[in-house]
Amino acid sequence: MKIHWLGLIVVAVLGIAMDVYICRRLKRNGYRWAMFVNAFWALLTAGLVIAIGVLPMSSASMSNSSFVAGQYMLYTFFSITAPKAIGLFFYGILRWMKRRWAALCAYIVAALIFGVMWWGAIVTPGTLDVQEVELEFDRLPDAFDGYRIVQWSDAHLGTYNGRTAIVERQINAINALHPDIICFTGDLVSRETNEAEPYRELLSRLHAPDGVFSVLGNHDYDNYVTWVDEKEKLADRKALCDLQKEAGWRLLNDEYALLKRGDDQIVIIGTENFGDRVGEKRGNLLRAYPGLNDRNFKILLQHNPYAWRANTLTNSNIDLMLAGHTHAWQFMLKLGKWRWSPASIHYPEWGGAYHEGDRWLYVNIGTGMVGPPMRIGATPEITVITLRKKR
Repeated sequence: MKIHWLGLIVVAVLGIAMDVYICRRLKRNGYRWAMFVNAFWALLTAGLVIAIGVLPMSSASMSNSSFVAGQYMLYTFFSITAPKAIGLFFYGILRWMKRRWAALCAYIVAALIFGVMWWGAIVTPGTLDVQEVELEFDRLPDAFDGYRIVQWSDAHLGTYNGRTAIVERQINAINALHPDIICFTGDLVSRETNEAEPYRELLSRLHAPDGVFSVLGNHDYDNYVTWVDEKEKLADRKALCDLQKEAGWRLLNDEYALLKRGDDQIVIIGTENFGDRVGEKRGNLLRAYPGLNDRNFKILLQHNPYAWRANTLTNSNIDLMLAGHTHAWQFMLKLGKWRWSPASIHYPEWGGAYHEGDRWLYVNIGTGMVGPPMRIGATPEITVITLRKKR
């Protein structure tokens, strides 16, 4: 995790300014006890900023426990500062409107935001949303009508710091869906392979008649820590690949496999991460499957949905692409069928099903967390995709 220090310093300075203003207002109104409470939270906030600055967050030598602790300290800092800022914003508007209950309203708003933020950090990550989707295709072979794919993505196992209960619940839920195939679309870990070690046996429990297939995500390439040398970095990446293979998964690094039902067959292709950042355009569709425009029905596993418009639609006739990566930025608003996430600012396809004609993309918003250890509205997702022959 890379911390943008300039932004953190700016937020910290604004936090100090807010606390000075709040304490002066409380003192002027005779609420000295409230002033001392606010001063305590201000000191706690300052202490968190100092502690975050001391922790070597990008070092490979830093234990996962310390890294997770750093994430929660950073989140605690923002969970104090953000509600306070929004509460003051409401306070300013209501005072301008000359409402007598401006202060009470500001406190209520701040308390609600604080509660939502910590509900998203403590409760939501342990829940699971099973999304069931049916997609129709003209080119789907008859024998695969009703074929069930379970997609799991962005586990970020380091999130749970060795606590296996949540991951075990996810794996049991996947197996209970009785899929024909299980597809994992990248980011098994956040920083390095040792995050996955406590879950080695659990990962081997995943089973489906046609197997478990996976690809690597951007976090699986060990780019988010500082290594002693490139050799150590490559060794850790190999260890992650070996761990998946030993769990019985088939890792597709620019490779493909044939799935057969009698005389019919479909192709499953896996490419390495192909993202929009410099150094992330690894995947090579042509190397993975030379017959990109042949008559076979094809499913592509690719971590980043950016690849769909960047090369999949233009360079192939692939029928279905499965991706992850976005997490819906771990924040989503929902009302009936309407959904919105700030991820939509950066990703045209950020969560759910999208299509161009008869060609589909499904973006799974993942189960784990990276950066802020919370999911507000963006419930961890397991997807069941049923393929249907268009009649």
